[in-house]
Amino acid sequence: MYMKTEQELFEHFRLVVDKGQSPLRIDKFLVSKMESTSRNRIQLAAEGNYLLVNDKPVKSNYKVRPLDDIRLMLPFEKREFRLIPQPIPLNVVFEDKDLMVLNKPSGMVVHPGHGNYTHTLLNGLAWHLGLREEVEQEDIRMGVLVHRLDKDTTGVLVAAKSEVAQFKLAKQFFEKEVDRVYTALVWGDVQENEGTINAPIARHPSDRLKFYVPAKETQGRHAVTHYRVLERLGYVTLLECRLETGRTHQIRVHTEHMGHPIFGDPRYGGNRIRKGTPYTKYKQFVDNCFGLLPRQALHAQTLGFIHPVLEKRMEFHAPLPEDFEAVLGKWRQYAVSARPTGDL
Repeated sequence: MYMKTEQELFEHFRLVVDKGQSPLRIDKFLVSKMESTSRNRIQLAAEGNYLLVNDKPVKSNYKVRPLDDIRLMLPFEKREFRLIPQPIPLNVVFEDKDLMVLNKPSGMVVHPGHGNYTHTLLNGLAWHLGLREEVEQEDIRMGVLVHRLDKDTTGVLVAAKSEVAQFKLAKQFFEKEVDRVYTALVWGDVQENEGTINAPIARHPSDRLKFYVPAKETQGRHAVTHYRVLERLGYVTLLECRLETGRTHQIRVHTEHMGHPIFGDPRYGGNRIRKGTPYTKYKQFVDNCFGLLPRQALHAQTLGFIHPVLEKRMEFHAPLPEDFEAVLGKWRQYAVSARPTGDL
């Protein structure tokens, strides 16, 4: 029996050993059973207690026995493509032999796929790391992004440059040991100065590009976002959002669920007027803001983690991009010059 499912940053594998299997080291056994998985990766999994036999952690020298129930968790890396390195400019915040921290601009897809096989951040990362020819999908030399940002979300993210760094960073994300702080401009005056959105997230039943909060908790995956009001600007509010979990579109879904979709977000209803006055002048003002920032006003501001090799705490920050700052400035001016007199 062989089963694979994707959950967060890891692939989960399960294998039940045949009745006639002779004793064999578990790392050698798994390499013979799994495609594109190195013995080193399996040994790293064992060191992190992510290799279980009959629900108990084992070392890589454990000898498998007939009918052993093996469970293995590895940082997700399966790619259904060959990567083409491309000379794409990257904003490198930090780099050493183990990892890179990047400041991603708006409009850049992180991973190739779904029709975007070139001009992604990973294509540029492979070129930056010295590759010039097409790269096989399992080649660690291209760098591995252990988390993602949506195409039009800006800000900091980290890439591993070795299997050790990849595994240890992914483990920190999985165990919620990474600080991820976002800045978001949302529609409406958020009532509480701070709070927590604890609501499951599932893929939307009729739109496969969207996610939503289902009526029953069992229909979605656990998701928690902590928020704090940074600035109240009348019909919009600037929030700091701190992720406890890392679901796809989490902040975008959670803010929409609480009735405050992210300003400009086309997928979750933020790209139309949600609060304000009925006057034409106000509509023109909002349209001008949409013109300056034709995307969701969401920015990954801070990323903090333990360096996977040096084992010291590191924290990185990315300033708000110019388009976000420009729209924020306009709302600040509007909040002073045109105090809200009524809601739509």
